Amino acid sequence: MLARIYSPARTAMQSGKGKTGLWLLEYVPEKPKAIDPLMGYTSSRDMLAQVKIRFDTKEAAIAYAEKNGIPYRVEEPKQPTVKRVSYSDNFAYTRKQPWTH
Repeated sequence: MLARIYSPARTAMQSGKGKTGLWLLEYVPEKPKAIDPLMGYTSSRDMLAQVKIRFDTKEAAIAYAEKNGIPYRVEEPKQPTVKRVSYSDNFAYTRKQPWTH
C-alpha cells in the first residue's frame, strides 16, 4: 500500500498557473486494471485507487503519511522549459530551416 506524493503538472488546456501549487497523495495500484469481456469497460478491484487527498504543501502531505503509517514516495515536480521565440525570427537571414511557403 505505497502512496505517491506529487504536485500535478498543468494540463495542455491551461496557459496559466492556476491549480498547480497543490500536492496530492495518491495510492499506487496494487492490482492491474482488467477489461470486462462482455462490455469492454476497464475496471479495477483496488478501492484505494479512488483515493486522492489534496494538500497545500509537500510537508503537510509527508506529515499526514507519517502520522498514519503510510509508506510513501515523493516525486518532485519538473520545471517547464520556456522557449521564447519572436515573430521576426521567422524572417531572419540566419534561419536554420528554409522558408517553405
